Amino acid sequence: MQRTFTIFLLVLSLKLSAQVPSLSSSEIFQNIKKLNVLGSVLYIAAHPDDENTLMLSYLSKDQLVRTGYLSLTRGDGGQNLIGAEQGYNIGVIRTQELLGARKIDGAQQFFSRAYDFGFSKTREETLTFWDKDKILGDVVWMIRKFRPDVIITRFPPDPRAGHGHHQTSAYLAEEGFALAADPKSYPDQLKFVKPWQAKRLVWNSYTPNFTNDTPTEEKSSYISIEIGGYNSILGKSYTEIAAESRSQHKSQGFGSSPQRGKRTDYFLHKVGQKAEKGLFDGVDISWKRIKGSEKTQALISQTIKSFSVSNPSASIPDLLKVHAELLRLDSANMYMKAKKEEVQDLILQCAGLWFETNPDDYSAVAGDKTSIRVSITKRSNFPVKLLSMRYTGIASDTTLNLNLDPNNLYTYPINTTLPADLKISQPYWLEKPLDKGIFQIDNQQDIGFPENRPGTKTMFRFEIGGQTFTVSRPWIYKFADPAEGEIYRPFEIRPAITATITEPVYIFPTMEPKNVTMLVQAQRQNVKGSIRPQLAAGWKSVPESAEFQFTNKYQQQYFTFAITPPTGNQEVTLKAIATVEGKTFDKSIKTIAYHHIPSQTIFPTAEARLAKVDVKVTAKNIGYIAGAGDDVPTALRQMDCQVTMLNEAGLSKDLAGYDAIVVGVRAYNTEGYLANYQEKLMDYVKNGGTMIVQYTIPGQKVKQIGPFNIELGRDRITEEDAEMRPLIPESPLLNYPNKITEKDFQGWIQERGLYFASNWDKKNYQALFSGNDKGESPKEGSVLYAQYGKGHYIYTGLSFFRELPAGVTGAYRLFANMISVGKK
Repeated sequence: MQRTFTIFLLVLSLKLSAQVPSLSSSEIFQNIKKLNVLGSVLYIAAHPDDENTLMLSYLSKDQLVRTGYLSLTRGDGGQNLIGAEQGYNIGVIRTQELLGARKIDGAQQFFSRAYDFGFSKTREETLTFWDKDKILGDVVWMIRKFRPDVIITRFPPDPRAGHGHHQTSAYLAEEGFALAADPKSYPDQLKFVKPWQAKRLVWNSYTPNFTNDTPTEEKSSYISIEIGGYNSILGKSYTEIAAESRSQHKSQGFGSSPQRGKRTDYFLHKVGQKAEKGLFDGVDISWKRIKGSEKTQALISQTIKSFSVSNPSASIPDLLKVHAELLRLDSANMYMKAKKEEVQDLILQCAGLWFETNPDDYSAVAGDKTSIRVSITKRSNFPVKLLSMRYTGIASDTTLNLNLDPNNLYTYPINTTLPADLKISQPYWLEKPLDKGIFQIDNQQDIGFPENRPGTKTMFRFEIGGQTFTVSRPWIYKFADPAEGEIYRPFEIRPAITATITEPVYIFPTMEPKNVTMLVQAQRQNVKGSIRPQLAAGWKSVPESAEFQFTNKYQQQYFTFAITPPTGNQEVTLKAIATVEGKTFDKSIKTIAYHHIPSQTIFPTAEARLAKVDVKVTAKNIGYIAGAGDDVPTALRQMDCQVTMLNEAGLSKDLAGYDAIVVGVRAYNTEGYLANYQEKLMDYVKNGGTMIVQYTIPGQKVKQIGPFNIELGRDRITEEDAEMRPLIPESPLLNYPNKITEKDFQGWIQERGLYFASNWDKKNYQALFSGNDKGESPKEGSVLYAQYGKGHYIYTGLSFFRELPAGVTGAYRLFANMISVGKK
């Protein structure tokens, strides 16, 4: 029984993150039809949103083949249109958005270890961040594990793909196509998987996309496929399914309406055997590819023919025969494992079985006692016996031998003790620090999974028609929200105590101490201990530590420490260290909660950056218009500025009291009301105010974002160490109140900037910097400055929204000059 349990988890673990939904009769019938198809396709691209959701929907729900999407990254480097999360935090959001999309289009989701470090322009630049050998190994691993007949890339492996990550995804896919079949390549993987040779690899393009440089071979080797059809069983066209799937990418603003009607996609041959008419030319995707499966195929055909929409349970006897026949075939065959999983799920669905385990709270600490409630019901008349259950924390089965009555709810309150060695619910790819452009993942078998495999679960054993089925379900917390109704939330294992420093960066412009606040929270009852800041030599804390004692779970308390810097400029890391019963804890806690994804809790190291830096600011009263989400207001407060967030109501009031008004990233794209106040903002500048507009993209909601014409483009400098050459060294923006030098552009992260101005009124705007990536022409649109009336206007595409929250001291000094230019 233990062996069955382990195999089932390996196969199903991609589906265990949430309660398994009950399927409608039409969905059950669709999945029964899928039993007759033994083909597979792996789609490969670089980011969340790169995948062609229409193609995935067509493959999964029309062609009925196993369909997977391998996204090399989790989208960590993109911008966030729904909140302030950046870096791996937004990667956590987009992981869940992708999983939501896959539930709709029917594909499976996979990832490599590659970190999305932001936009790159070439494959060569990308591979300076990604260790080619490791990421190529991940592609080979997923090809060997998923064993696709056909591999599809979203991009070509050359500059036509645009983004360097896009080019690299196709390049590595083509390399992996051959290496996956070579037992000499990545031999350590062969402890878990076998070599695999796909039939072909094609590039999926919306059009043939030919240029004068397109090779003749490519021009003559493409096929076209109509993929916009209508599925009468599901009552939707594939374009409708695709739009719903793509609309899950909410952090990128990709909500879309379906485009009904025909849609032809093109597939250009890249490597392998060339297709003449269809993707599966030369591939037998029927049961004929499995020796001795004639009876299995006949039984499935009979099941399809006799299916009753009004009584799905009538198909159980046929499905049981299919399952019994599968058990007699080669159990090592990949398709046998997959089809046994599919048939088992169909039997449970046709029987109307619903079962889950709900803890009485959404989190617990390893080693603690936990109360759970197991619920089971059978919503059909077909006989089902619940043989036994086993829970995390209990080594032996609970034997029941219970015949389930139709539509009767069985509930079992259970007390169990969690194993002391359970890991906290940290996403597995975040357990270790990022190594440049790669997540450090030690366990080869973890690579590819979209999220953690569940550590707490209940195993159910059912007897149906004389056959035994072992099924595992994760524990999942649920509650009723008065507005939203029933909500599921992943069950979390937490450390006993967490300490979260309330700001990520503390800037010390003088020797004056600053208060650092830590929020300490108990994750279990009756926790007593101490909290202290761990500081580098020369830094001092008053007090040095503080005691806490909590009676209740989730009880929390703020502790403030006055931190004094040493003489001289210095940048260090402060850690919050909690001690409980002789054990130290150094994790903070962050819950990411949005309506469209399950709540995600992560446990970053409890730390903050401290920077003793020579930065002067003469502007003190700042108005801030929030855009698509950033932490620049927090950074301004670190420079001892008073920041007022300006919404529509705030803009309707007198603006004359602000030393500067700062517009957040992409505010002109997201905030339509700004069109009503643009004239007032320009009057504010004209009358002596200072206005700084951070990057926006073409398509802004006002006719003109500045007092004089600015045309925005897509120019950017992606190399964070690119030289920034001053064009007007005497400009006050480079001299007051801080002297800006080359040193101030050291230590920048991810990029210099993006969406620079492409054309502007050169009589009225001054371009302050010239810069470029290697091999490119100089770009001068990163910072534009204009005097307008008595005031000052600045447009900047420099990525302050990244640099300031990261504690890049030179960015603080330059931004201080921008907001202070009117207070000289």
